[in-house]
Parts: sequence; C-alpha cells; structure tokens
Amino acid sequence: MHPYVILDVFTDTPLEGNGLAVFPEGAAVPEDRLQAIAREMNLSETVFVLPPEGDGHARIRIFTTVEELPFAGHPVLGTAYYLADRDGLDRVVLEAGVGPVPVEFAREDGRLGIGRMSQPIPTWEPYDRAGELLAALGVARSELPVERYVNGPEYVNIVLDDPERVAALRPDMNALAELGVAVSCFAGSGKRWKTRMFAPGLGVNEDPATGSAAGPLAVHLVRHGRIGYGDEIEISQGAEIARPSTLYARVLGEGDRVDAVEVAGSAVLVARAELLV
Repeated sequence: MHPYVILDVFTDTPLEGNGLAVFPEGAAVPEDRLQAIAREMNLSETVFVLPPEGDGHARIRIFTTVEELPFAGHPVLGTAYYLADRDGLDRVVLEAGVGPVPVEFAREDGRLGIGRMSQPIPTWEPYDRAGELLAALGVARSELPVERYVNGPEYVNIVLDDPERVAALRPDMNALAELGVAVSCFAGSGKRWKTRMFAPGLGVNEDPATGSAAGPLAVHLVRHGRIGYGDEIEISQGAEIARPSTLYARVLGEGDRVDAVEVAGSAVLVARAELLV
C-alpha cells in the first residue's frame, strides 16, 4: 500500500486549479512503477517524494503521463504546500532535477497562504519553426517575437493582441504534437494577463495552470518592455477547461540582467488515498 494525496494547485478552491498527486513515501515505490503510476493518476503531473541528498527538505521526482521532468511549477508548489502544512514549516526547499527550489509561504490566521517559489532563470532563443506553430494555432502573427524558453521544461511564447483571442483558440492538436513543443499563448496588459498552454506532444492537450511557464512568460514581457522589473503580474489560466487558476509572477533584475524569477500561488488538499501495486 502506497499512500498518496491529491492537491489542487494555483487555487484555494477545491476542484479548481491544476490537480497533483503526491506520494510522500516515494522511496518505497518500485522504480519500474513510477511512470506507470503517473499514467494511472492521469493528472498533468505526479510527484514522488524521496529523502534529500543535500540540504533540502526532500528530493522530488516529477512525472507527466508520458515522461519524467527535471522541473515543473505546480508540482513544486503543491508538494511544498503539503510538506509545509504537514510539518509546520514556512519555508521548504525541494531538490528537483534542476537543483534546489525554495518555496516560502505566508500565513493567514495561522493557516498556510500563498507560496512563492524561486524558479531557475530561463535561457531563451528564437524559435525556428514559428510559421508552422502559428498555423497550428490558427493565428496570423504574434505581437512579440516567437521565442523558446528553457528552465527545465521548454516553452514557446506566443503573444496575442486580446485576451478574447486567447480564449477563442482552437488549435490543431495533431499539428502541435508533431512540432513536439509546449506553447504558451497569452494576452493582456499591465498587471493582468490571460494564458493558455498546449502540449499535446507531452501528453497534455491543455494544462489548467503551468507554473514553470509563468516565469518565462514574465521574463518575455520584461525583455520586450511590456512590464518592468519588480512588477508582479496576475495570470489567469484554465477557465476554458473548467479549472480556473490564478498564478502570480515577477522578475527581478536590471537592464539585460535577470537576477531572479518568482512564481506564486495557493494550493488546497482535496483527497487522501492508498494505491495497491
């Protein structure tokens, strides 16, 4: 019997946000069952918690339904929330494939509130198949350069001129799967942005809340002058698949130098169970 919990992440309302399975006794799960269990959970990601190898509180392994990831935002935030709540902590450091990721929590009336994670600073470069990607999305152009960001996972950013256009997207999932990329499509202004993320090649047609894409989204907006360093933006995602989510992101730096990328949000525990394997 392997105990696990389900959390909804980037929301404080059960049955919204992005669902996450966490196996807190992951070291007891056979190695050859990890991917199959993630497929059985059928959520965007499943996390197995292991003893730390360094100075962190725990080491984690993150699986989608089809592959293991070195980093992902909602698994880190959700796992950190579970461990902080269980152990009475305000700060949790998780050892992911990209290295240690700290998450700090505010408390509201003694209860855990919003958690803020310090993400890996992404790298970026132009995306060389922009025309094919835009055609697969059914849009004529991106308002900003089409660029590929890597912070563990990889995302290509497409900026549209109106949030309603983002809501109306009906992409060709087969064409996107052939390109093999995760694409983040967003629009907005000032501190409010709407996004949708499609990754059919990774087993996720549309993700309800993508924490690891929120950081690069904010970096993209800073680099192209849509927001400033230190501006915290609110990102709405998931409404089109009945899983509304809210993420917060900000970038710290100066000039062309990015010093830190922070993504924040809430989480809520919704289930406890055991798996027989």
